[in-house]
Amino acid sequence: MQDYVEGEFVYVASPLAGQLESLYVERGDQVKAGDRLFALDNAPETAARDEARRRLAQACSQLEDAKKARRPSEIESIEAQLKQARAALSFSEVEFQRQEKLAQSGSVSQQAYDRALSARDQDRQHVAQLEADLQTANLGSRIDQIEAADANVRAQEATLARAEWDLSQKSQFAPQAGVVFDTLYRQGDWVAAGRPVVALLPPQNIKVRAFVPEPMLGSIHLGESVKVKVDGLPEPVTGKVSFISPKVEFTPPVIYSQETRAKLVFMIEVIFDPKIAEKLHAGQPVDVQFGS
Repeated sequence: MQDYVEGEFVYVASPLAGQLESLYVERGDQVKAGDRLFALDNAPETAARDEARRRLAQACSQLEDAKKARRPSEIESIEAQLKQARAALSFSEVEFQRQEKLAQSGSVSQQAYDRALSARDQDRQHVAQLEADLQTANLGSRIDQIEAADANVRAQEATLARAEWDLSQKSQFAPQAGVVFDTLYRQGDWVAAGRPVVALLPPQNIKVRAFVPEPMLGSIHLGESVKVKVDGLPEPVTGKVSFISPKVEFTPPVIYSQETRAKLVFMIEVIFDPKIAEKLHAGQPVDVQFGS
């Protein structure tokens, strides 16, 4: 039964657009998984990555600053003000007590007594305010401010991760070993986002598609060994049936004889060991022998 070899190509593309800066392979090259295939111009992505790094560093600094207390000089200033306020409070306490005794004996006016009371209360409030300021100065920022700064750090980390991913996508590597079947752009060409630059044909993606008459279908099973005769090879190679189409067709896509025309046929696929598949070429006609 005459049929042909087909290959399922792996098209390697970048999800980002750019000018093709370097093409590291040519048609017919054998590549291993991880070999570099091509690189697009990455100047915009490099700049975006560098900016994201700077923004992340700034956000980290702001978070650390939010966690810290005030500067030592600021704390010393508040402590000095508190010392003065306490001294003033001591004086106003003594003055109030003196005015209170005089008021009880009727030696001073009510106005003088009220003025001493007001001064004492104001000094007490001033001391309480400075004590609260000093306590706050020894703490970091409020919890909501720290959480906001931390969230900003997480956001900048995500931005940097995306920028680094974008930059990495401007260079593409072979996802698996195979032969470079074709290169679709030349160095210096503008490549649109998602457009393949290199077509790879891994040996495991090489298969024979055969069309068998409906009466033979019942005798063919998945995993069954099949002999395939290839021009130029002294002995047939062995493959195995990997797929049997559930859909009937009227004629095979390529008709080699009048006898096969207008017959009901089913497509099957035969796969090979990668070492055998390397000897086959897409489009090559072959003879498939079942039941041997």
